[in-house]
Amino acid sequence: MADLRPIDAPFVVLGPSGVAIRDRLKGLTGKDEKVLRLVGDHLGTLAGKDLKARCGSGLDHDTNAWAERKRALTAASSSRWAGSITKATHDQWALSRRAQLAHIQGLEAGIKTIAHRLSLPLGEKGSKRAPGGYRGAQEWFTKSRRLHVLLDRLERERGDRATGRVRVVRGGKRLLRNRHHLDAAQLTEADWRQRWEAERRFLQADGESGKRYGNETIRVTPGGEVSVKLPAPLAHLANAKHGRYVLAATVSFPHRGDTWRDRITANRAVAYRIHEDVDRRRWYLTASWTIPTARTMPLTAARVNGIIGVDTNADHLAAWRLDEHGNPVGEPRRFTYDLSGNIDHRDAQVRHALIRLLHWAKRHALNIAIEDLDFTAQKTREKHGRRKRFRKLISGMPVAKLRSRLVSMAAELGITVVAVDPAYTSKWGAQHWQRPLTSTNRKTTCHDAASVAIGRRALGHPIRRRTAPPRNDQSDHRGHRTAQTGPGTRGREGTRPHIPGPRTRSEGAGRAANAGDQRAQHRPGHATEPAQPMLSL
Repeated sequence: MADLRPIDAPFVVLGPSGVAIRDRLKGLTGKDEKVLRLVGDHLGTLAGKDLKARCGSGLDHDTNAWAERKRALTAASSSRWAGSITKATHDQWALSRRAQLAHIQGLEAGIKTIAHRLSLPLGEKGSKRAPGGYRGAQEWFTKSRRLHVLLDRLERERGDRATGRVRVVRGGKRLLRNRHHLDAAQLTEADWRQRWEAERRFLQADGESGKRYGNETIRVTPGGEVSVKLPAPLAHLANAKHGRYVLAATVSFPHRGDTWRDRITANRAVAYRIHEDVDRRRWYLTASWTIPTARTMPLTAARVNGIIGVDTNADHLAAWRLDEHGNPVGEPRRFTYDLSGNIDHRDAQVRHALIRLLHWAKRHALNIAIEDLDFTAQKTREKHGRRKRFRKLISGMPVAKLRSRLVSMAAELGITVVAVDPAYTSKWGAQHWQRPLTSTNRKTTCHDAASVAIGRRALGHPIRRRTAPPRNDQSDHRGHRTAQTGPGTRGREGTRPHIPGPRTRSEGAGRAANAGDQRAQHRPGHATEPAQPMLSL
């Protein structure tokens, strides 16, 4: 037990802080699409120049520099377009800084692992907590060269972070690299150019509370009419008053449309983004707004009537219902999904699996317990070496996206999500629960047993089962030890205390502390009263 790392306490996950809904712009004319492309390309050019200026200032940027950048953009667009561009630039630079820090931490972890393995003799076996030496001299030499490469990268990244320099690609680094590998990406140069231009357009505007319908730049009426405030150089394309262009398409927002309509009717802020799906040749409008974070349910209230433990895997969610004492109830459930194919297919698969899980939890009026997983430091090839298949497996698990989507969907149904420490859940679940829960009619997998371990940890019960009692006639005739104890009981996972006495055969009769007065125990052959003296005749 001394080698086990500390287990963090379970906690209730906070609910979502924002809402985003999307609808298709149906019925756009050729002129509408042309105007949207012209506006998006013009604003995208301004956004690129502003991002260059922001990255150039580095850590010396302040509010005065921000105001100067906004004034420079206002002349070529408008004050509101300039505000949206500068805010998006600031957010993108901050995101790049966080990604830079994560990259530095990954390089440090890789360097530490390689240095440790290089210090060990060739072929030395490792343990579960520390890798062993490299297999041969060739691999040792290759890794020694890679160590110097990583050290150079780390030095360069640390220098960039100290000076505030980040590397950002508007449109995405992956799409930029596809330009040099069109055959592998199965794209023509024209297709790539169309995607590249669509990703670099800028057609998003932040909302303003108190303004008409919550947004003056991209305005959507309760009836679904969409109009765009044109930048100053493109004002001649307007088909409505005050330099606005009204699209022929309308939106209705089938999902949460009533909430959105109530919000814009009250002139509350709503942000909009117009974007083109090149593959489908469709245009979409996304509306988003912030919501106050709901008060979370206390952990003690979330444990009432039990919980549903969920184990996340690469192709399914293993779930089991537990009562308030931590005992499995009913049969285990499995919610499968297929993560092959494009991103839209994977997203739909995860969404369908989660909604089935949530509907099952809603029927039983129970909350859900999941693992607080983070594979950021577990995906490097330096940690797992030749285990490419395992690295690919954990890299394909959408733990971050699955958790965020689960929390947002559960909040709509009034279900609380409890996160627990993932340490030893799979190991102890398989060790203590897989075999006892397996029968002739049910084959319990290690993932099912892990879901039981997750649920018990969320309920505050220990995962490990108590040891089996001794054989008959040695202690209590197979009683007492397998009974469930409360979470506050001290030593609930330990062995029974040693009580000397005749029942444990450790000391002779009458010598132990619990022997007591043998005459006062109403045993056959023993008098309950003191013997009377005999009278002599």
